[in-house]
Amino acid sequence: MESILSKYKEFLKSNNKLNFKSYNDLHNWSINEISDFWGSIVKFFKIEFDKPPTTIYKFNKNFIKTLWFVNSKISYSKNIFRNHKLKTPAIKYQDENGKYLEISWESLKMKTLEFQEILIKNNVKLGDRVVGYCSNTPEVVAAFLAVNSLGAIWSSCSPDFGYDSVYDRFNQIQPKFLFYHSEYMYNGKIFSLDSKVKKLKSSIKSISGILDLNTKLTFTNNLKKINLNFISVDFDHPIWILFSSGTTGKPKAITHRTGGMILEHYKALSIHQNVSNADTYFWYSTTGWMMWNYSLSSLLIGSTLCIYNGSPIYPDNGVLWRFAKKAKINHFGHGAVFFQNLLSNLPKELVSHDLSNLITIGSTGSPLFKETNIGLNKLFPDAHIVSLSGGTDVCTAFIGGNLDLDVIPGEIQCKMLGASVEVWNDNAKEIKNKMGELVLTKPLISMPVFFWNDINDEKYKKSYFSKFNKIWNHGDWVTETLNGGIIVHGRSDSTLNRFGVRIGTSEIYSAIKDLYYVEDSLIIHVDDSNKNKLILFVKSSSKINYDELKSVIRLKCSPRHVPDLFFQTPDIPYTISGKKVEVPIKKILMGKNKNDVVSKDSLRNPKSLDWFVEFYENFSKTLP
Repeated sequence: MESILSKYKEFLKSNNKLNFKSYNDLHNWSINEISDFWGSIVKFFKIEFDKPPTTIYKFNKNFIKTLWFVNSKISYSKNIFRNHKLKTPAIKYQDENGKYLEISWESLKMKTLEFQEILIKNNVKLGDRVVGYCSNTPEVVAAFLAVNSLGAIWSSCSPDFGYDSVYDRFNQIQPKFLFYHSEYMYNGKIFSLDSKVKKLKSSIKSISGILDLNTKLTFTNNLKKINLNFISVDFDHPIWILFSSGTTGKPKAITHRTGGMILEHYKALSIHQNVSNADTYFWYSTTGWMMWNYSLSSLLIGSTLCIYNGSPIYPDNGVLWRFAKKAKINHFGHGAVFFQNLLSNLPKELVSHDLSNLITIGSTGSPLFKETNIGLNKLFPDAHIVSLSGGTDVCTAFIGGNLDLDVIPGEIQCKMLGASVEVWNDNAKEIKNKMGELVLTKPLISMPVFFWNDINDEKYKKSYFSKFNKIWNHGDWVTETLNGGIIVHGRSDSTLNRFGVRIGTSEIYSAIKDLYYVEDSLIIHVDDSNKNKLILFVKSSSKINYDELKSVIRLKCSPRHVPDLFFQTPDIPYTISGKKVEVPIKKILMGKNKNDVVSKDSLRNPKSLDWFVEFYENFSKTLP
C-alpha cells in the first residue's frame, strides 16, 4: 500500500518539479523553503480558504510575532463539513454501558445546527469564549463545531477535574456559555456535576447561559436541508484555548490559531500517521487533554472519528480492543503507559479477536520504551508503530511517524515536516548522538498565537525562550541518533545529574519495568546543598528485591544510574493527563511546601501526595 507521504512526494514532483532522494532531503526543504512547503500542504489537501493569503510566511526574529497566511480567511468547521456527503460514518462511539452508535455526517451536521441556534439565542458572537465541562461524547463534538462555526473560542475540562481546577482555568478566559454533562459514568460508577456547575455559574459572572448535554443525546437522520452557516475568521483567530497541567501554579491559557491547527493537523495526521478518508481513527482521550483536539481533526481528512467514553480498563483491560474490533479501527492510539501495562497483562481479546484492520498503533504522553515497542511489534506485526512527542503547547508533535521508514524500537522515527528540530547542548551548539535540549530553530505554524491575558507575552517568553535567546526550548531531554531518529529521555527539568553526567529518568524506568514486583516507580534526585541522593520509589504490593534492582539497573544502564536509596510506596502521583509528577515531588523532598509546588486538583490521584509529604517529614532529617 502506497503511503500518503509517498503520494505527497509524487505531488511535489509533479507540481513543484521537486524530486527528493531521502526523507531527510524533504525535511530540509520543508524547514528552509517554508512558504513553498506550507503552500504545498494547502494545495495537496485542497484546503479551502474563503480569502487567500497575500503572504504565506513573514519571519520575525521574535518567533511569537512571525506572520502566517497574511490577510487570509478560513473556517475549521467549514473545512470539516466539506466531507458531509461521505457515506462512511462521521463518528463511531461506545460508552461503558456498551451503548454503541454510528453517526452519519448529516446527523452530525444537524446536531451542530441545533447547538448553533442555541448559541445564537444566547448571543454568542465572534471571539466569545464557550467552554465545556464534559465527557468525551459525540454531542460534545457537535457543540464544539457549533461554537467554531460562529467564530467563538472553545475550551474544555474533563469531568474528573475538581472544581478548583476548572475554576482556575475557565475564570481566566471569562466564558459566555457553558456546556456540561450533569452526570457521567466512569469505572462503573455514576458521578454528578450539577453542584459544581451551579457553583461555577455563580462564581464566574461572565457565564450567562448553560446547557446540560445529557438532554441533547439524540442524533437524528432527518434529511431536511440543513442551512449551517460558517463565519470565516482570520488565520490567527483563536480556535481553542488549552491549558498547561497546572502542577506548579496557575495553568497557562495557551491560545492556538485557527489556520495553524488546520494545516498542522492535516499534515501530522495524514502524512505522518497515514490517516485517509477511508479510515477509522481512534485515540483514547478525555476532553481535558490535547489529544481530544488533535483527534477531532481526523474529521478534516474525512476519516471516521472513533470515541470511547469511560475507563480504558473497565470492566477489564480488553474493553478497548473489543471496541477496536467492533468499530473496525484502523488507527489505534493511547498513552505509552497503557501499552506498557497491556504487555504485562495481555487481554484475551488480543488472541481471540481479529484486529487485522489495524494500520498504525500510536503512542504518546511519555517515552515508549524499547521493550514495549518490541512487544507491540510482536502483537501487531502488520501495524506500524507511531510514537509521537510534542505537547499541549503546539497541540501536535515535533517528532513522529514515517510509514516509509523502518521503526527502530526505542526511537521516534523522524523530525516532522515543517518542524525545525535540533538538539542543543547548554552552550547552544547542535549535537548528535548525545543528550541535549530539544529546540526549534525556526517558527512553527502551530506555535501558540499568544497566552490569554499575557501582557507583553511575558509568560510565553518565559516558558519557551528564556534559556536560549530567541530560540524555542521545549524542555525535553533527547538524543538525535546518527540515523536520524530521536530518543526521548524525559523532561529536562527532571533529568538527573550524577557526578556531572545527566541521565534521563526514562532510562531507569525502562530498566526495571519488567521485574514482577515493580508495578510503577519514581526516580528523584535530591541535590540540595546538604544532601545529594538519588532515590528510587517503587510501587509494589509484593516484597521488593533491592539487590536485584541494583543489579538490573547497573547491568542495563550503568553504575552511575544505581540509586543511593530505595523505598516502597503505595502509589505514584500522576497528572490528570497521565504524566508522572517528578519535579514537584523533588521540590517536596527538598523542603518546599506541597501547596506551593503542586495543585492537588491537577492530579489524577491526589492522595498519593500525602505519602511523600509524610515521608519527607519523617525521614528527611535521618537520611544519610
